[in-house]
Amino acid sequence: MELLPQDFGNNEKGIVCAANESRFSAANYSEPLTAFTVGWRDREDIEGMLNFVAPAIHVGKRFEFKRGENVEAFLSEDDDVRAIGASFKRVEFSGSSVMGKTLNKGLTVRVDHDDVVGDDWQERYVQVLLKRLYRNELRRAIAALGAVGEAAELIWGDDSNPDGDLRLALSAATDESGVRPNRILFGEGAWDVRANSYDGQNVAAAQRSAAMGPEELARKLFVDSIRVFGARYQSTASAKSKIVGNDIYAFSAQDGIVKDEPANIKRFVTPVDGNNFRVYGEEHSKYTDITVEHYSNIMVTSSAGIVHAVVAEASGV
Repeated sequence: MELLPQDFGNNEKGIVCAANESRFSAANYSEPLTAFTVGWRDREDIEGMLNFVAPAIHVGKRFEFKRGENVEAFLSEDDDVRAIGASFKRVEFSGSSVMGKTLNKGLTVRVDHDDVVGDDWQERYVQVLLKRLYRNELRRAIAALGAVGEAAELIWGDDSNPDGDLRLALSAATDESGVRPNRILFGEGAWDVRANSYDGQNVAAAQRSAAMGPEELARKLFVDSIRVFGARYQSTASAKSKIVGNDIYAFSAQDGIVKDEPANIKRFVTPVDGNNFRVYGEEHSKYTDITVEHYSNIMVTSSAGIVHAVVAEASGV
């Protein structure tokens, strides 16, 4: 993750800093700006992609959830018949309880009053901070999926069958976990390599595959949804990098579940006064410091059945 400058109270104007806890006071809390965060949506839909990868689950700041033993969900007996006068066979589940906590995250920007234009300047700076916070969370979620095991390397060219490779990977993941991954995330680069591979094959089946959109491919692979993501972030002072890159991730996730329901990855979120974000404005005579904070923790709650592949284009394609 990008290392931000610390907020020591003498910030340069326009520079985003890691938020200082001293700014989170009741006197600085802004209810109107906090309410603004509830309905805000960015055109890149980074929040939507974050919820696709790591759906939000509301919990307290400290919480406990069950991590079940995968094999126990698929055990089978042939001695479940009760004899006359006897009791049924008793089974026990040994899923462990895991303690966790959400982490306080936030960003601050100093706005010089000489740079203020329009009546909505505070909302515009809140948007900037929200977008960065969502982008940070999405990068954390992708990194968490990528940290599970070693990524498979796929080389796709004119003689490849990318969708066949994906079917094999999904089948192997189902054998491992017992549940077929229901969501697939393509990096923009991986999606382009898939298309180039089929474009180079002069057969009708390949041309049909090349013309498929994410929804059609999801139906073909028997998964709920496929997303293609191409957003970038500023990785160095002079360069931008893809958040997902040439990677493909297949995993199990669901919207609207509770903390103990099965899924590969979850984003535990602690609302404060009913809001996922809180905004603070510390006003001074010549500048205002705007801070946006939230509580969250992204965790891979089960590594079984996660597919991660890195795609490269065969030479000559």
